[in-house]
Amino acid sequence: MQVKSFLATVAVAACFTSSAFAQAPIVIKFSHVVATDTPKGQAAARFKQLAEKATNGRVKVEVYPNSQLYKDKEELEALQLGAVQMLAPSLAKFGPLGVKEFEVFDLPYIFPTKQALYNVTEGPIGRSLLKKLEPKGITGLAYWDNGFKVMSANKPLNTPTDFRGLKMRIQSSKVLDAQMRALGANPQVLAFSEVYQALQTGVVDGTENPPSNMYTQKMHEVQKYGTLSNHGYLGYAVIVNKKFWDGLPADIRTALEGAMRETTTYEKAISQRDNDLALEAMKKSGRTQFTTLNAQQQAEWKKALLPVQKQMESRIGADLINAINKEGVK
Repeated sequence: MQVKSFLATVAVAACFTSSAFAQAPIVIKFSHVVATDTPKGQAAARFKQLAEKATNGRVKVEVYPNSQLYKDKEELEALQLGAVQMLAPSLAKFGPLGVKEFEVFDLPYIFPTKQALYNVTEGPIGRSLLKKLEPKGITGLAYWDNGFKVMSANKPLNTPTDFRGLKMRIQSSKVLDAQMRALGANPQVLAFSEVYQALQTGVVDGTENPPSNMYTQKMHEVQKYGTLSNHGYLGYAVIVNKKFWDGLPADIRTALEGAMRETTTYEKAISQRDNDLALEAMKKSGRTQFTTLNAQQQAEWKKALLPVQKQMESRIGADLINAINKEGVK
């Protein structure tokens, strides 16, 4: 009787243990490199909220901002290895991964308006680009927006000649390298988390960023001048480890897709607002003097930078570049 009682107790314990494991939430580690009060940082927090609600707590999203887990160069490898499940890297990151077509988003003056951009990211071109990530073990879920970029340095940048000899920080991108060289600058690849100190110590002279990134990383404290050039775009792709994503129960995946759609709508709404507020705050601080290019200066910038599109055709694909340019004139 004692043996039977012991076995019954073990069976009950095993049942409870099995039940506990069955009820354990699916954990999604979502790592990113920017501050929590940027558009991407706020969107990551919103996705956590919506995803956990949509799955009735069956999914737990752990958000790690500000390079807490991984820096720029490390995060994609971590995702592929399954150390994290979700990222929202800038689109420039996929070129070094071997999917060079994504570097089309880095081309200067490729998107004349936000609508031209959304024609691409929300249409067949954007979907086909995300599909190209799958052989790398990555599933693309959405495009998030961070707007057009500002050039900054400790000297005024009004014409292309003003860039000559400057050390300008860039992300790891052949297109951005070519862009800076076209302006006569010396491009320097640095992780995003290292940029403030590099600007502060003079390791680099300047950089390019949307206003929200520039402000939240306090770059305006160590940059005397900014140019509202709108020469380039910075956006992100929200991606997940493909093996992890494909292994989720179908109902969980559907719920997460819905949460991502709702988050993406939210993210687009706040990105322009946050950039406008960041620019206003930096102007009020008096630390950085901002200039808007006049028509003649804008023409000079375009003359210097548009040839980069032709230069990159063999790398990115002439057909893709032409297709995106056509979206801009619709």
